[in-house]
Amino acid sequence: MQLIKEKIISAYEQMAERYNELIDHKPHNAYYDRPNTLELIPQIEGKAILDAACGPGKYAEILLEKGATVTGFDISPSMVQLAKERNPEVGSFFVHDLTMPFEMLENESFDVVLCALALHYLQDWNLTIQEFYRVLKPKGQLVISIEHPFFEYNYFNSEKYFEVEHVKATWKGFGTPVEVNSFRRPLSECLLPITNNGFYIDKLIEPKPTKEFEALDPRHFKELNEFPGFMCIRAIKRDD
Repeated sequence: MQLIKEKIISAYEQMAERYNELIDHKPHNAYYDRPNTLELIPQIEGKAILDAACGPGKYAEILLEKGATVTGFDISPSMVQLAKERNPEVGSFFVHDLTMPFEMLENESFDVVLCALALHYLQDWNLTIQEFYRVLKPKGQLVISIEHPFFEYNYFNSEKYFEVEHVKATWKGFGTPVEVNSFRRPLSECLLPITNNGFYIDKLIEPKPTKEFEALDPRHFKELNEFPGFMCIRAIKRDD
């Protein structure tokens, strides 16, 4: 597993600069993931938000502009540096691995934990979800976006739906093609780690792209209106 993790870090280190240059308007991020995921955080102003796997800090930039206090971390040192540069003198950003305990973060210190398009890099979600639970205030919100399990099953031509399966794809949209490793999982393994670790699921969105997407990428706009690529979930920390 360590080798796979190192490959994931290496891929993002390689892509970081170009990823940051494109993130404002890259259709799948700007006009598919972000608007649908942010819809699940109705109250941003005055909230303390943890941006887990913050990438180059685009989500943090939006949240800070809307009046939140943002703490962000990412496993990629280059991404964290770009997040700091994108959000100078606001927010707090540091390098950390989602699969390790968040020892630097206090219990019940956040109103919202946001984790966008990152959990598929983890083979086992349980410790991570437990840490999200620990750092959230009572009735705090966990907001995640992930690759849709049905999309991934088809995309990777899987024959083992019920398994958590190591997969890889070649990304060509960020300059030099780069191999990206991740873990495909069934729907149950997207939901049970959340509900088994102190949360109830409040809302689930199978998103559709916004109109801006169509002008930039009409083929994928059509496809995403016919079959989802991502899934967005809001879960609430239970009192018990």
